[in-house]
Amino acid sequence: MARQSARWRPSELLLPTPAGLYCPPADIHIDPVRPVSGALITHGHSDHARAGHGAVLATRETLAIMALRYGEGFAGSQQVALPGEAIRIGEVDFTFVPAGHVLGSAQIAVESRGLRIVASGDYKRERDPTCAGFEPVPCDIFITEATFGLPVFRHPPAAGEVAKLLESVRLFPERTHIVGAYSLGKAQRVMALIREAGYERPVYIHGAVEKITAFYQAEGIPLGEIRLVSESDRKTLGGEIVICPPSATQDLWARRFPDPVTVFASGWMRIRARARQKGVELPLVISDHADWDDLLATIREVQAGEIWVTHGEADALVHWCGTAGLKAKPLHLVGYGDEGEAESEGGAVDAPAA
Repeated sequence: MARQSARWRPSELLLPTPAGLYCPPADIHIDPVRPVSGALITHGHSDHARAGHGAVLATRETLAIMALRYGEGFAGSQQVALPGEAIRIGEVDFTFVPAGHVLGSAQIAVESRGLRIVASGDYKRERDPTCAGFEPVPCDIFITEATFGLPVFRHPPAAGEVAKLLESVRLFPERTHIVGAYSLGKAQRVMALIREAGYERPVYIHGAVEKITAFYQAEGIPLGEIRLVSESDRKTLGGEIVICPPSATQDLWARRFPDPVTVFASGWMRIRARARQKGVELPLVISDHADWDDLLATIREVQAGEIWVTHGEADALVHWCGTAGLKAKPLHLVGYGDEGEAESEGGAVDAPAA
């Protein structure tokens, strides 16, 4: 009888490296921050999905989003990962499970020799009409993000925040409401929530949001009538809602609308000083990341004995894990952060058409 292989030590199955999380038995990285021979990509945001890898394995939607952003030749080869279907590489099984972050986003379960590690990627627990909801995966080690890993970050229901926007539109029918929302995921979620709230007028968009929005619509997500803002009609858009990347709200582009109301949809809007610093008149606390309470609930739900914390407020979450009797450590991975911050500074968004 062949001897059963010994159980992996965690660092033998998955470990942090300068390029990102690396699985030695499969010779593959998760969300690498530099070009590598093989990459598993959790979702299409620019701080996780980069071009130039030899081979990329991701969900169909994430591969399509990467092609839109970087061109069809963004990797040497591409392979689709079906949600819930294990893909074996060497002696390791990789399973992509919905993360609830944006369209196509996935956690990645890494399993071999009786050890299961789940890398969450970015995730949220609140319902989102534009993507599949988060599915908790019981595991031995859970690698969680901590973008909003402080007790001050408790996100209100997004529907209530959208109601504030629509009430402002009603109160100020002569003013254009310009909503800063990250071009992949947040912008389309705001559109969908506006529609669910009963808003039926056209929604106008900046050129940098056009390609991803068209992709969401092609995927069957109901966003209603969407119109691209043109140079000629800006002065006629009083009373309308315009959605653009956050950086555009600070540009001359935004000041050409009638008496604009600057709106920003982000979990960072919980910090009022940050809203004032960015000149936001109407802050909307709408986040595509788990807040403090959902981070804790998720850690309890997956029942992992050990927690590894990646980008964000790692120290606070590691401390909480210790008080809860869980082994935990920060990974200090370099190159990840809130994708919206990257985009607002001119990250991977398409050039504006107007």
